[in-house]
Amino acid sequence: MKVTIVGAGNVGATCADVISYRGIASEVILLDIREGFAEGKAMDISQCATNTGFNTVVSGVTNDYTKTANSDVVVITSGIPRKPGMTREELIGINAGIVKTVSENVLVHSPNTIVVVVSNPMDTMTYLALKATGLPKNRIIGMGGALDSSRFRYYLSKALNKPANDISAMVIGGHGDTTMIPLTRLASYNGIPVSEFLSQEELALVAAATMVGGATLTGLLGTSAWYAPGASVAYLVDSILNDQKKMIACSVLLDGEYGQNDICIGVPCIIGKNGIEEILAIELNDAEKAAFAKSADAVRNMNADLKTVLA
Repeated sequence: MKVTIVGAGNVGATCADVISYRGIASEVILLDIREGFAEGKAMDISQCATNTGFNTVVSGVTNDYTKTANSDVVVITSGIPRKPGMTREELIGINAGIVKTVSENVLVHSPNTIVVVVSNPMDTMTYLALKATGLPKNRIIGMGGALDSSRFRYYLSKALNKPANDISAMVIGGHGDTTMIPLTRLASYNGIPVSEFLSQEELALVAAATMVGGATLTGLLGTSAWYAPGASVAYLVDSILNDQKKMIACSVLLDGEYGQNDICIGVPCIIGKNGIEEILAIELNDAEKAAFAKSADAVRNMNADLKTVLA
């Protein structure tokens, strides 16, 4: 199985490292526009093989899409990262042109690939990739929900003082500081609702921390986070390549689901060898429905800025 990662920055390189270390793919190609940058990252990762025991072949190339041919999955991380005080939405003008060009280039050499979009603003970039390529919606997947849900579980684990891996929780809606919806009502600790352990006030604090989880890290690091995003991409790619049928919140084009049309936004999906294999319809309460509609409106407003790029 072959995976191409376009963008060898912190997120892309971490994704390549996790995929290699876990043996998710037999081959990983890192591609970047900076001369020698992807080659250096690939070499550094490859020199871990004897100490960590992986056999994945990792290669780097400078803007040569022929080397990406016949990729089973292509991950797009290209674009500038967030700076302190910058929202994901502010990135749209810069990253839209990059994602469109990358999406079109990878399909020339891998016409049957599944595309995973990481570039921000992620929901809008997923929509852009879908419209620019004309691919069926199951083959264009936005990664954000996987990351947001992992952060939600982290903050719940801190509040509960319990292991994050014993917690089941999901974030739906847009991948933005004001648009994501942590589903506190459905979160559980080993099958027991977390509301049995945490008050509504405590759950509200957890939800608030989750929503600004990325911004919190940007403020601390001076740039976007990369370990959790890279691992989240690898988790999603693993479910695709190994047909694991995991339920993962992903940004996908909706055609009437959750009352929305012609928009890519985060909802629970079954992820397997065909990409998005099913969009799960979970029953939201009135407050969650209202929040989802508001989130969709915000994402749709951002999509309006794509008219020039898609023209």
